[in-house]
Parts: sequence; C-alpha cells; structure tokens
Amino acid sequence: MSDSPCVSIPSINETCSKRTQLENGSDSLSLIKKAVVVLTRLPEYKISALRPPTPQQFYSEDESLSSSDSDMQWEPGDDSSDSDFSVSTNKQKNAKPTKIDTTRTPAPPTSSNSNNNNNVTDISPIIISSAFAHSSYETTKVRPNLPEGEVKVDMMVLARKGPMRWQRGKIVEIVTKEDGRLKYKVSFEEKGKSLVSGHHIAFDTTPKLEQLYVGARVAVQCQDNKFRFQPGILAELPSRKNRLRFLVFMDDHTPVYVGLPLLHLVCRPLEDVLEDIPDSPHKGFMKQYLKDWPYPHLTQYRVGQSFNVELNGDQQKCEVQVVDCSLIQVVFQDNQHKEWIHRGSIRLEHMARFLELKAGEERNDDFD
Repeated sequence: MSDSPCVSIPSINETCSKRTQLENGSDSLSLIKKAVVVLTRLPEYKISALRPPTPQQFYSEDESLSSSDSDMQWEPGDDSSDSDFSVSTNKQKNAKPTKIDTTRTPAPPTSSNSNNNNNVTDISPIIISSAFAHSSYETTKVRPNLPEGEVKVDMMVLARKGPMRWQRGKIVEIVTKEDGRLKYKVSFEEKGKSLVSGHHIAFDTTPKLEQLYVGARVAVQCQDNKFRFQPGILAELPSRKNRLRFLVFMDDHTPVYVGLPLLHLVCRPLEDVLEDIPDSPHKGFMKQYLKDWPYPHLTQYRVGQSFNVELNGDQQKCEVQVVDCSLIQVVFQDNQHKEWIHRGSIRLEHMARFLELKAGEERNDDFD
C-alpha cells in the first residue's frame, strides 16, 4: 500500500478494510478522508433539452413525411370533395409518443401466381391505437362549463341553407314555439330567408381556444368560397402530433386540417351532436371515433403503397402519395382522382376489416 494519505475509496467495504489496515499497521494515520458521491436527479425538462430531436420524437407512427409536400398547402383536384379546404403549415415540434396497442390486419388473399418478391405496395399495414396527445387540453372531449354566447336580433351568424351548405346572414326575428323551443329567422346575404333551430346557426366570430373540444359541433369556411361553410365535428385539437392544427370531419366524412380562423362554433348544439348527422356509415364511424378518443385506431401506410379504398360505393385500387399526420392523400388508378382520407376511415379496406372483427369480438364479449 502506498504511504500517501490521499486514497480513492470506491466503496464502504473497501473503506473499512483500508481503515483497519492503516490503524493496525506501523504507518497508521490520525485522519482518513472519505469520498462521497451524491446523485441528483435532473428535472424532465433538462433531460429533454439534452436529448437531440429525432424523427421518432416527432411522430408516434412510422410515417413517410420526408416529402416536402406534407408540409405544404395541398390542392386536391376540382372533382375532390376536399377542394374547399387548405392545410395550414405549422412547424414540427417534439413529441414523445406512447403506443398503447398494435394490431396487424390479416393480409388479403393473393392469387396462386402472385410473385413472392412483393414490394411495399402489397404489404398489409399495421393498425395502431396510441395516445394522441400529451396534455389534458389536447385530449379532452368534454364540453367546457362556460356561459353560452348571446344570440340576439340583428346579430350576424352562419345558418344552415342545405345539408352541406351554410351561409352568412342576419337574425331578423326570434320566434318562440308553443313547446318553448326557440327558432331563429335568418336573412341571408346571398338572398333568401330561413327559420332554423339553434343547432343550425353558428357564431360569425372566431372561437376562443378554451371553448373548443373534441366532439364540438362546428362550421368550417370553405377555401375557394368565403361565403360558404360546411358543418362538421371537431376531431383533433392542436398538438405536437398534428403540427398545431384542428382536424374536422365534415358531415360527408371528408376530413380536413384547418387553422383557428376557419372555425365557427355552433350556437346551441344538441346534447348529442351525432343526432344532427343523417343516418349513414359516417355517423357510425363518428360514434366509434368519439368513443375511442384519445386512442383512435390509425392504419400505417407508406408513400407508394397500393390498396383498395371505397369510392362511389365500390372498392377501387389507389396509391398513397402523401402522408400528413392522421391523413393520407391517395390517387385512384382508374381515373387519377385525388383526395385526402383519414387513416382510420371506414373507406379503407384494412380498417373496415379491422373494425368488423373488433365489433364481432365485442358482441361475443357481451354475449359471454
């Protein structure tokens, strides 16, 4: 042993042993120094700051978002029902995903002469159910307990003029029915008048963030016609996973990402907003979507992948062109028709099969 009094002490047992040797030896020391190691846990925000951002932090799914098209404003063709809307261009922010469930759908049957060396176009996608956001605000689907906005005569509103057509107008009279219900007579800017219920008028002003929640009934301004609006249900609040945008499902099942200025809250929504949607597959889809939120089922597709999607009542072959968060843009092979589709849409062959199997399992569980 060295005669130096500066001895490194890696552990308590080793310290005791060396102390005994020094005290019993001829070179005993009157003072022995101990080295103490203190561990301090860094706060989470410091750990996150030291961790470099990676593509996995931006998205919870393996999405092909390297294409600059996914960050740009998209313009579907004129024959697309999505052509009224635009995608806002927000910067990506870090998000640490939490995957809850992963399911691979059964691969579709292949013909006997199919090539074994299939490329990405024949890969059956994975369906993921994952926590969509990281704060109570981003995942909430409960209507906030706030005072209702005032609705009065001479007030400018957006009112229903047709199933998928709302327009700006002025309330000229408020009528009280015999059963106590209120009706609003609206004079439209573009000719005509209509007597509508409170759930068929929307505020002409931009809502505040604290008023919005998943499941809120809204009207969305069309991009190519500022005088026209379409009704829908708010499906995503701004988060790091959707680049700080709002996702809205129109009543015709069309999904669209929009910014806050294009949103308008319905003045007196029904207790169950689904009652305002005509009976259709979309109504069933929205019921399941709101039930699953904030863990929606999403298929994982890659750019270039081909599969079948329902179009005009038939399953038709299409190819993925762009993946943008919860949406994909596809082009149909037969007529080159382009449109944006939600990755959990019942129009997707894989999602329709998955939901059918899930419904069957739930029925069996209820029977048991």
